[in-house]
Amino acid sequence: MNEIEIFTKKGKPNVREMAVRNGIEFPSDEELLMLILNGGTKAMPLEKLAEKSLDIINEAPSNKLVERLIKIPGMGIAKALALAAAVELGRRRNSWSKCRIERPADIVPYVKHYTLEKKEHFLVATVNGARELLNIRIVSIGTVNRTLVHPREVFAEALTEHAAGIICFHNHPCGPCLPSNADRKTTAALEEASGILGITLLDHIIVTQDEYFSFLEHGLLKTAQYKDELISDAC
Repeated sequence: MNEIEIFTKKGKPNVREMAVRNGIEFPSDEELLMLILNGGTKAMPLEKLAEKSLDIINEAPSNKLVERLIKIPGMGIAKALALAAAVELGRRRNSWSKCRIERPADIVPYVKHYTLEKKEHFLVATVNGARELLNIRIVSIGTVNRTLVHPREVFAEALTEHAAGIICFHNHPCGPCLPSNADRKTTAALEEASGILGITLLDHIIVTQDEYFSFLEHGLLKTAQYKDELISDAC
């Protein structure tokens, strides 16, 4: 690709090609919205649609965002939802980035939306030595009442990130917020792998829409000293 090819016939930068060439960090906020919207109308060109959308995103509360975006001529429900979804994804990612986990309950709000899933989702959060969140990712998706996980998948990214510890959690779409025999066996296997790899299993948390169950808080982890460390740090 030469320099001429990254410009349109009107002499304006082709945002898509420039993002591919220079990285997604390169576009401005309006240009990022242009990439998401992907097109406008004769009455509302893409650049103008992105400009008006950005104004609303900066001003509207999250529960009114879609409603106000739809009022823009040429927007449509699909484009409005795409923008709102991108904003929500960014909010979720930034809400826990480098957040310090002092106790099990601190991480629950960041995974609460998984309680609406109809299948079990097993997730792993990685933390650094200061117990700041590095990442939260899905490891496995199972059935209504069961999900299969292997220590290999659970610790793979933690090793790559040089994490000091992990916190595992999964949702219970049905039934009580209590560990099953399978949950206990999985936790025991993860604890064993944790000792070998030197990455502490800080907790395994089960979440439902109304409550959560922490293996750590119920004394079901061998790494119980972590709980004492949290208490001493908080003092």
